[in-house]
Amino acid sequence: MFGHVDSLAAWARHLLQLKDLQARTGGITEFVPLPFVHMESPLYLAGGARKGPTVRECTLMHAVARLVLHPHITNIQASWVKMGPACAAQLLAAGCNDMGGSIMNESITKAAGASYGQELPPSQMNKLIEAAGRKPYQRTTLYSKSPDQQVERSFSAAELAPVYMGESLKAVRVKGPAAVA
Repeated sequence: MFGHVDSLAAWARHLLQLKDLQARTGGITEFVPLPFVHMESPLYLAGGARKGPTVRECTLMHAVARLVLHPHITNIQASWVKMGPACAAQLLAAGCNDMGGSIMNESITKAAGASYGQELPPSQMNKLIEAAGRKPYQRTTLYSKSPDQQVERSFSAAELAPVYMGESLKAVRVKGPAAVA
């Protein structure tokens, strides 16, 4: 996660540390920059964080990650859950080669106030990727092509029912610094 209490220098140090770690271990399959979602975040509501990164900062983070991490980490993922599907698709022109998965009932980002995260069916994701001028394909966790049977099942899956997130955190807000476990 980036864009809450950190600085540009911290982002740069983190990318270099990831590059060094990957050069030593080879264990990282992808880098997924996750922009801070502030709207209902206890840290933000207590005054301990900024509103999160701007779209420009998010674009730069993904583009610079592509340049810094290459050739050690070759997969840079845009999080449609954090950025929204349309903005995540735009990141395909800024160094990203992965839109992530369909995600079912994501709750952390939605609890922080984002409006995305419930589901992005494969057909919709494919349309976004194609509109960005790229060719979509489903992959496995280790970035090989998914078996045809798995792809067929994903396109024929039923839509998810809406999820009720409960009362807003604003209703239970307390004064003072945010607690972090």
